[in-house]
Formats: sequence, structure tokens, C-alpha cells
Amino acid sequence: MHYDAETRTLPHNPFKALVAPRPIGWVSAIGASGALNLSPYSFFNGIGDNPEMVMFSSFGRKDALTFAEEGGEFVCSLATFDTREGMNQSSAPLPRGESEFDFAHLATAPSRKVRPPRVADAPAALECKWLQTIPLVPADGGEAAYFMVIGQVVSMYIDDRFVTPEGRVDTGAMRPIMRGGYFDYFTVESENRFEMRRPAGGGDVPRR
Repeated sequence: MHYDAETRTLPHNPFKALVAPRPIGWVSAIGASGALNLSPYSFFNGIGDNPEMVMFSSFGRKDALTFAEEGGEFVCSLATFDTREGMNQSSAPLPRGESEFDFAHLATAPSRKVRPPRVADAPAALECKWLQTIPLVPADGGEAAYFMVIGQVVSMYIDDRFVTPEGRVDTGAMRPIMRGGYFDYFTVESENRFEMRRPAGGGDVPRR
């Protein structure tokens, strides 16, 4: 079959089910007034590793985007199976200035190099300096509905329990959750992990 936005040959848009599963950027940021925001974004990913950079994409200029710009910093905590309920609660459309941490009964933990705190129960977090916000203007030149926020990672928190004796992070042991389409989520598990090496001379050289 062929699906496009005009014909809508399926009753539900398949896009998010096809670009999936997607990691969740659980973004905390502090605005100019000192208000703290926490919001999960599934349009989130790493976009570079030298230096390390991440992005999240916001539908409209929501608090996380605005506060990241005002404060110049944000933190991406890792959403896991154990923190799934708190992550979901933190997506509630609260009035500006009302804390999602309090609403979702989530504790904060101080970051090392930026002002916004991380989620205390998250096993990992990326502390970021805001670099730029890019309006995602559609092909027809209309108004941008989405805005991509790019940050540079300046520090990483990792729970020592998930660092192996060889110095690798056991991602699967953290059981991160990822977003699918509709109301679907997926869990990453260690037993589902497999390894492949790139052909010699092809692609990027892996960094240790």
C-alpha cells in the first residue's frame, strides 16, 4: 500500500510507528524567572559525538524550549521502565511555573556543570549547554510548527551500577523505554543485544 497525508488510506497515521522505537529525552530546564520544567520528548536523539551533541524537537514553543533558551542549559535524563509512570505524568500540560517534578512526585538531584537538576531516579543523564533553536519550516514555506533545540553535552551522569568492569555502559541493564506509534512503548533489554563490526575501511571509525 501507499500512504500519504492527502489520501489517508489508514485510519491512523503510521509515521510514528515507522520511525520507531525512538529514545526519550526527559528534558529539565530552568527559565529566567527560576521556574523549573520537566518534559519528555520522543523526537530526541544524539546528533554528534565529537563534541557530543543532542537535539529535541518541540511542537510549538513549549516551556522546555523556552527555558533552555533563557537559561542556556538543559538536562536529558534517561527514562526507564522503572520511571515510566513519572515520565508519563510529567507530560501533563501544567500551567507555566508549576513544577512537573512535584506533580509527578519525582525527586531532583543536582547536576555537576549546569543549573537544571536531573531526575534523581534516572540511571543516567546528559548535562547540556544550549547551542541553537532551529524552526523546522515545511517544504511549502509555511509557518514552522516544530522547533529543534540543539545542545552540547558538557557532563554525563551514569549510575556506577551500570558501568561494567571493562568500562562500558550496560544500556540494557538500565531498561530504557522508547516510544513507538500510537500509545506504544518499547523496552531495551540486555538479552536482546547483539554486536556487529563494520567492514574494514567502511564508515566511521568507532571511538572508544
